[in-house]
Amino acid sequence: MVAATRVETDSMGPVEVPAEALWGAQTQRSLHNFAIAADRMPAELIHALARIKQAAAITNARLGVLDAERRDYIVAAATAVAEGLHDGQFPLRVWQTGSGTQTNMNLNEVISNLAAQAAGEPLGSHKPVHPNDHVNRSQSTNDAFPAAIHVAAAQGISHRLLPELQRLKNAFGAKADAWTDIVKIGRTHLQDAVPLTLGQEASAWRDQIGTAAQRIDASLAEVLPLPLGGTAVGTGLNAPDGFARLAAEELTRLTGLPFSSAPNKFAVMAGHDGLVNAMGQLRLLAVSLLKIANDIRLLACGPRAGLAELHLPANEPGSSIMPGKVNPTQCEAMAMVCTQVIGLDAAVAMAGSGGHLQMNVYKPLIGFNLLETITLLTDACRCFRVAMVEGMEPNRSRIEHDVEQSLMLVTPLAPVIGYDKASAIAKHAHEQGSSLKEAALELGYVSAEEFDQVVDPAAMAVAQD
Repeated sequence: MVAATRVETDSMGPVEVPAEALWGAQTQRSLHNFAIAADRMPAELIHALARIKQAAAITNARLGVLDAERRDYIVAAATAVAEGLHDGQFPLRVWQTGSGTQTNMNLNEVISNLAAQAAGEPLGSHKPVHPNDHVNRSQSTNDAFPAAIHVAAAQGISHRLLPELQRLKNAFGAKADAWTDIVKIGRTHLQDAVPLTLGQEASAWRDQIGTAAQRIDASLAEVLPLPLGGTAVGTGLNAPDGFARLAAEELTRLTGLPFSSAPNKFAVMAGHDGLVNAMGQLRLLAVSLLKIANDIRLLACGPRAGLAELHLPANEPGSSIMPGKVNPTQCEAMAMVCTQVIGLDAAVAMAGSGGHLQMNVYKPLIGFNLLETITLLTDACRCFRVAMVEGMEPNRSRIEHDVEQSLMLVTPLAPVIGYDKASAIAKHAHEQGSSLKEAALELGYVSAEEFDQVVDPAAMAVAQD
């Protein structure tokens, strides 16, 4: 059967569109011309762009360049889109024009047709609301589309990622507090080192997450100023005076985030350095998370032939051939996410440098990778916390055994008897398979009382100012 179609027109002529689709001619052309892979524009970006259309309509009416009736049609339709009620009407791929024009027009057309439905007019009639003349009034794709990336990124970071990072930080903080009395052997170069507490080790993970969250939060200072109102090249041509400021204020009201009008729209439209910076801070979070995941899977390796200092929750069988095997799967998932994010950041960095004169033509890539990264890190941190961090426990007996056997406990003897003699004690103990104390007494470098007074693992783990 041949699917029913209707004919819509744009400046290039008529196009057949699926009869029930809410999009129009320009969207349909893009579907044919950019059938590249299956990556669709993120729903978060579509929802943010819908909020921009809503804010623009309200602002245009306030400034007298849009009548109240059309404002209300646009606001109602844009609100429905922003709330996710029409996600299936946005089929376009990420890999399209570098400005995002087709996606901007996709939204303009859907809002126009939703207004037509509400007014009892045929789809594609552009009555009572025209996609360009009314929905896109006082805007260009060049300012509206990057503004949508700013809005979606700020919402994702503020409402999803940062709260999840706080929960992960709290989870590590709870472990740091609970493990303050567990003295263990530190390791440098993957070799035995002097003692610290397991709580101190966990506190490093806690504060790495906290510092990363602070950096990401600080990056919002460059994301909250919007290019909206700059129209084509930054001058604001075809936008009434005051549009940029009032539209940003309206977006603040709609989203609860403190958006503002960028003071120099030429800068935030010709380049997207603020978005590149935000992505860079997300990459740095990924670097920290990858280090933490590697630490935990090293400390948990075993259970009998490895370090085995941590017991991780057994969430699923780890092998299809080895019965009883349990793997650090959350660490592995996190490591893959972090590696992916580092790669996405490299693409965003290259894209950020890819503008020419007044236009960056990598906007869809920047938006897609940035929003994908926010989702990846948010979801991975939640799974990491719930399925592993909150349930991991110390293997106290193994930790105590390793402390007792460590040769690096000789370190505080060095200031007392000299580095060379302390080194000789460690070497003798290792060669003879004896304890440090036995080696020290056999060599006659210290008395038993002196050894016990100086070599105290718990005292060695006390952090100094």
